[in-house]
Amino acid sequence: MHLRHIWVGILGLTLAAAVACGGGGSTSAPAETAAPGGASGGGQKVDPATAADIKGVVTFEGTAPTNQPIKMNADPVCVKENTTPQFQETYEVDNGKLANVFVYVKDGLGNYTYDPPTDMPKIDQMSCRYHPHVFGVRVGQPIEILNSDPTLHNIHALPKANAEFNNGQPIQGMKMNHTFTAKEVMVPFKCDVHGWMNAYVGVLDHPYFATTAKDGSFELKGLPPGTYTIEAWHEKLGTMTQSVTVAAKDSKEANFAFKAPAGAAD
Repeated sequence: MHLRHIWVGILGLTLAAAVACGGGGSTSAPAETAAPGGASGGGQKVDPATAADIKGVVTFEGTAPTNQPIKMNADPVCVKENTTPQFQETYEVDNGKLANVFVYVKDGLGNYTYDPPTDMPKIDQMSCRYHPHVFGVRVGQPIEILNSDPTLHNIHALPKANAEFNNGQPIQGMKMNHTFTAKEVMVPFKCDVHGWMNAYVGVLDHPYFATTAKDGSFELKGLPPGTYTIEAWHEKLGTMTQSVTVAAKDSKEANFAFKAPAGAAD
């Protein structure tokens, strides 16, 4: 009974915070915001007949620190939804390949116009974790935020260039949409109810970004010829950049190698 009272209290406080922060529904960009995905006029269109690709692999050198274990005992629903031990996703290393690295064109695109995106990225609160852990979205492109769990979650975004928001979702199946209005790499998400839940989104005004897969691979497709600064971002290891020049119909590689942090505990 005591635990039930605690959860009722948390529910009330979180919903109150969500209302105070404008939560409980969908949010959208102000009227003056550019068209979705940086698709406003004024620049030339990318010619697909001359478009180029940049692909590569992100590796990890050394021994990766052990991901922190997650204790979900505070919420019986979370314990029930996870039948195996859970760990943070900070260092997702497999055979020396590093996943969950956000790779994107940081500079060099100039003044191009892009077609608006046709999909809606989704972040799902499922099994008391955020899925995906790292992803990208374009300025003005709505994302869907879903609670797939039969327990209270809230999604609390902590941006610097965009507006902060904090929305409670106490009921399984609840959905809301949110639209970021300015580019920003990266925007962290957290759940104030379950402190182990975290995720990151990169918001860009162009379509040239990717998150590395389990094998560390990524691909940036359909680039106009030019010289670009490519950046790879990791939540703990920081950023790495390199310059890549592509000609018409070209295909270049851009590989990154992160190293184990000095003094990292195994």
